[in-house]
Amino acid sequence: MSVFKEKMVALRHDLHRYPELEFNLGRTKKIVAKFLRDLGMEVYEGTGVVGILRSGLGNRAIGLRADMDALPIEEKASHDHVSKYSGAMHACGHDGHTTMLLSAAANLAKNCDFEGTVVFIFQSNEEHGLGAKAMIEEGVLKKFPVDEIYGMHNLPGRAVGEISTRFGQICASESLFEIKIVGKGGHASMPHTGVDTITVGAELVMSLQTIVSRKMAPSSGVVVSFTEFKSDGQRNVLSGEVVLKGDVRARRPDDREMVEKFMRQISHGIAEAHAVKFKMSFDTQFTEVINQKEPTQAVVRAARKIGLTTIDNCEPMSFSEDFAQFSSIVPGCFLMIGNGTIGVHGQPLHSATYDFNDDLLTIGAEFWASLVRDRLPLTD
Repeated sequence: MSVFKEKMVALRHDLHRYPELEFNLGRTKKIVAKFLRDLGMEVYEGTGVVGILRSGLGNRAIGLRADMDALPIEEKASHDHVSKYSGAMHACGHDGHTTMLLSAAANLAKNCDFEGTVVFIFQSNEEHGLGAKAMIEEGVLKKFPVDEIYGMHNLPGRAVGEISTRFGQICASESLFEIKIVGKGGHASMPHTGVDTITVGAELVMSLQTIVSRKMAPSSGVVVSFTEFKSDGQRNVLSGEVVLKGDVRARRPDDREMVEKFMRQISHGIAEAHAVKFKMSFDTQFTEVINQKEPTQAVVRAARKIGLTTIDNCEPMSFSEDFAQFSSIVPGCFLMIGNGTIGVHGQPLHSATYDFNDDLLTIGAEFWASLVRDRLPLTD
């Protein structure tokens, strides 16, 4: 292992040991900002960190984005860099994403074999879909305008270093819903004297599953999941109020809007049938990520140039990404890089035993550098 890779592995392990959540990334941001300044870059610090690297006289600029936040999960892994913070861990690989982009920044700053400007964007709070929006509202894309933007996420279960992407929609939207049903509690031995909202809620859960199975095209990729069912019932007391919460994923804005319409329609019908009141909210936290053609072609070209296996028309992902906020303003491409199939490297994202694959640190950094050289080539 080279001395530089050893340093990058040590950095990644350090970030993994001290995971930080949401916008509360004081230690992580300090490390990232210092690393970039030590490379001689102009650095901006806000909710995230931005580093600016210029080379030559070219007037084109591209943005490369990495996320830095961890998840509120108790780590159950046994490696030597487990989280030291109870209830927090890097279960999605953002520690690796950050380190790969820092490694690429070091590579490019040393060689400067491109012409133009690279804007390195390190954002907070991707997991809640708020970090990219916050940086945009701070004016990051106005202060440091870019012609294109790129983001990368590791993908367990795929071969190490395999690059997969596609033109068009690649990540689903995520909408959170809440339905409150108010009926009439009563004695468990005399259900006819009240309106048992647990029964109504159970009927609603099953009925809303028909949206996907009977009202949407089989190829739509829509997912409707209930994640919480809370009632005020107790032993021998029928519930008079329940709250249902869940999550909707969709690949197209039209499908997302249709799901909300059907959810309200079905909820209203069941509420009417049982003479209960209901209130529903539907909040889209992440919109769909749409890749543009030219940036997507550039990703595939840059990956193949350094010998990486590529899938240039992968299936759309069901997970969501707030990279959508950036790519809805600037043409861009989001891509996945295989994290491996064995042991912790093959564990699902958000698993308590997942770990980022250190072999990707040099592969990902080399890919980022290859992409920069493709999009900002030296002129004769």
